[in-house]
Amino acid sequence: MQDMVNVRYIVDDVEAAVSWYQRLLGFELISNHAPAFADIKRGALRLLVSGPKSSAGRAMADGERPVPGGWNRIHLVVDDLADEMKRLEEAGARFRNEVVSGPGGQQVLLIDPSGNLVELFQPAGK
Repeated sequence: MQDMVNVRYIVDDVEAAVSWYQRLLGFELISNHAPAFADIKRGALRLLVSGPKSSAGRAMADGERPVPGGWNRIHLVVDDLADEMKRLEEAGARFRNEVVSGPGGQQVLLIDPSGNLVELFQPAGK
């Protein structure tokens, strides 16, 4: 796993997160320690989904607890954004916004079951 990029998302429900990422985005299960955490992968991305019972879900010294959501996100490149959005919508996925176009390409934000964002990005010229 030395060549993997590791990202941790705080989630409300580890099993729901694993199922969602596998079913909708093609992630593969590495290990499952639910309800604490699981790690899944897609290509060189290892995503740790950590629930409230994980060490990552523990309160900080000041009492603040990690929560899902925010604007940080993983970024997945797709060949055809419109086709991918259609497939995901048919599977019941929710999007945070409409497609945004810029000089580098087009993007849209997909919302996981806990409110974390996944950016789907189609580079310009594809």
